[in-house]
Amino acid sequence: MEEKEISQAVVGRLPRYLRYLGELRDEGIERVSSQELSDIMHVTASQIRQDLNTFGGFGQQGYGYNVGYLYDEIGKILGLNREHRLIIVGAGNLGQALVNYTDFERRGFLFLGIFDHDQKVCGKKIRGITVRPMEEMADFIRENQIDIAVLTVPKNSAAEVAELLAADGIRGIWNFAHVDLQLPRHIQVENVHLSDSLMKLSYNLASNGRDDLQWAESGQESRSLN
Repeated sequence: MEEKEISQAVVGRLPRYLRYLGELRDEGIERVSSQELSDIMHVTASQIRQDLNTFGGFGQQGYGYNVGYLYDEIGKILGLNREHRLIIVGAGNLGQALVNYTDFERRGFLFLGIFDHDQKVCGKKIRGITVRPMEEMADFIRENQIDIAVLTVPKNSAAEVAELLAADGIRGIWNFAHVDLQLPRHIQVENVHLSDSLMKLSYNLASNGRDDLQWAESGQESRSLN
């Protein structure tokens, strides 16, 4: 039977479900209804049921969802029931910050290697991991069965490095370079543009400011008419 394609919008909401379910589990809550999840997450109850039904549904009418079970099942859907072996390419400030963020390990994402073009940083240790020259990357990927590369290199070298990673057997790239990578379809790429999120926040602030100004002006106009 042909496997149906899952909307990326649904996939994008799964980590959020996992995060809130993890908080409920840690609080000792054993079951939750779609309406209770809706109140916590500010997503409609029907959207929650629809999302979960995409994967077969996990609730029982009149009972809701078992928090621990649903947390584990979503974790499996997201591939968190197995270990992922990662390398960082680019040992600058962002690369170092990602290596030092220990929560990734709790999710099964293990940083095993760091690589950089700059010979001045090669040999330096970041959280116990030695920065290696790019020339050693291909052998390291093969010998350590690396499946994900985190790309934190400058924009002008990102495409070239990504092609090397694909040729070396990397299956997924978490790309922080300010460019959208175009690679063969079997290479999964997640492009992360931090500035996009910041500009979205800027727009919302500006939009809210315009709304406040219009509200203030309408209030003044109302007072002048009185």
